[in-house]
Amino acid sequence: MSSPPPHDHAPSNHPLHLPESSSSQEESRLLLSSPPSPTRRTQETKAGDDDAAFEPSEKILIVDFELESSDSTSVPPFSFKKLWLFTGPGFLMSIAFLDPGNLEGDLQAGAIAGYSLLWLLMWATAMGLLIQLLSARIGVATGRHLAELCREEYPYWAVVLLWFMAEIALIGADIQEVIGSAIAIQILSRGVLPLWAGVLITASDSFLFLLLENYGVRKLEAVFGVLISTMALSFAWMFADAKPSTKELIIGLLIPKLSSRTVRQAVGVVGCVIMPHNVFLHSALVQSREIDHNKKGQVQEAINYYTIESTAALLVSFMINLFVTTVFAKGFYGSKQADSIGLVNAGQYLEEKYGGGLFPILYIWGIGLLAAGQSSTITGTYAGQFIMGGFLNLRLKKSLRALITRSCAIVPTIIVALVFNKSESSLDVLNEWLNVLQSIQIPFALIPLLTLVSKEQVMGVFKIGLTLERIAWTVAALVIFINGYLLLNFFLSEVDGLLVGFFVCAGTVAYVVFILYLISHRGGELPNRLNQLLSNGYSCTEN
Repeated sequence: MSSPPPHDHAPSNHPLHLPESSSSQEESRLLLSSPPSPTRRTQETKAGDDDAAFEPSEKILIVDFELESSDSTSVPPFSFKKLWLFTGPGFLMSIAFLDPGNLEGDLQAGAIAGYSLLWLLMWATAMGLLIQLLSARIGVATGRHLAELCREEYPYWAVVLLWFMAEIALIGADIQEVIGSAIAIQILSRGVLPLWAGVLITASDSFLFLLLENYGVRKLEAVFGVLISTMALSFAWMFADAKPSTKELIIGLLIPKLSSRTVRQAVGVVGCVIMPHNVFLHSALVQSREIDHNKKGQVQEAINYYTIESTAALLVSFMINLFVTTVFAKGFYGSKQADSIGLVNAGQYLEEKYGGGLFPILYIWGIGLLAAGQSSTITGTYAGQFIMGGFLNLRLKKSLRALITRSCAIVPTIIVALVFNKSESSLDVLNEWLNVLQSIQIPFALIPLLTLVSKEQVMGVFKIGLTLERIAWTVAALVIFINGYLLLNFFLSEVDGLLVGFFVCAGTVAYVVFILYLISHRGGELPNRLNQLLSNGYSCTEN
């Protein structure tokens, strides 16, 4: 049989075209009984042409799909067995909500704002969930991840810029994650191992864990399950030891409260939720399950299960962030240490506040921080492979791609560890700059995602509806403007000198122009309104 692979000969922006003739429908139905499936056949034909997120042999077969009725549009009843088979990608995605940068934002929010920002943490997590569900949706519906789709949607110059921005964001996040792990190793070794040694250990551990991928995706997902469980148990233990006020916790969750003193922490809470590389990552991870994209019922069922799984995963991550915030709110809110606390000295302050006990809280914190740093470093390596392969269409083995992407982050991280390992304040300054670096990149992940997920030519019948599109663009605009406030505040306080100011202004103009291009590329009423709003806001800033 010689039906052409859809991604090679069909228009590149129609990945979900269903067979139009009854003969081709019958042909697709018959193919289900004899492997390889249409999805696998497409990927095998494209080997060496496209960089598939997962090889056909790596995908997990959802066996019950083969037993469903021949009606390709029907969605079968809910099954816990199938939910378990789909469980995994959402928990890997949730790691980005638990990385050392987020934990530092949590502890600073708790120490400076007390319980008052818990409501914002909850709603920020809900916004992050919406974005990640859209990322999963586009990956399931098209059979390709966001970086690949961007390569087809935008002209070459824009693709290169988007790739560069995604790589910069990934390197910034990776530096935070690796240094977070190194700090944990330093804590657990009682200072015997310096920061640079912890960086090298973390880098080598990432490769060791990624070797598990050779034994199957489920083995790697199980490792992440252990790491997330370690974080949950460690920070829940701290929560139980600290005994935060239940009344203040509930009030903080239910009653919005914001003061001028806590604005910066509030912006940090929202800004940490959307990680640019995580948006690309989730759209690739969901392709680890074998789905026949010619059957609308299977695609919709997969979207439903991934929605449940991702919601459960982010609920767990929210609880962990809640534990960290409330522990530091109970121990340090209103204290003289509140304004100076960070990842580097948090363990020491915890030990001074809560003492030793059967198992000292310092080591509990160190174990949780190590699990957070190590898991987020591995997912960063994973994301780097998909981003580089998708945007640049690289034809490299995964092991070589992992080595390249890991080296891109580890080399600057070692340099940073050596340069900034002079004082706690220097590491805090580094963390602020890295947060700014990632905040700058957020529009270059969100705008392409919302553009593509609402396009019928890309998503087919699975494009999002007008109501959800409005909500998504509103969330995107809110996140972009909040991060814009953070950037403006940061540059006003840090940038000094006429020459530096000139380069910052020139960079800002180019930055805004590229954002406006991405929005206008989408077209439509909502993006045009956002485009106009951004232009007006920029004009006001200039005046």
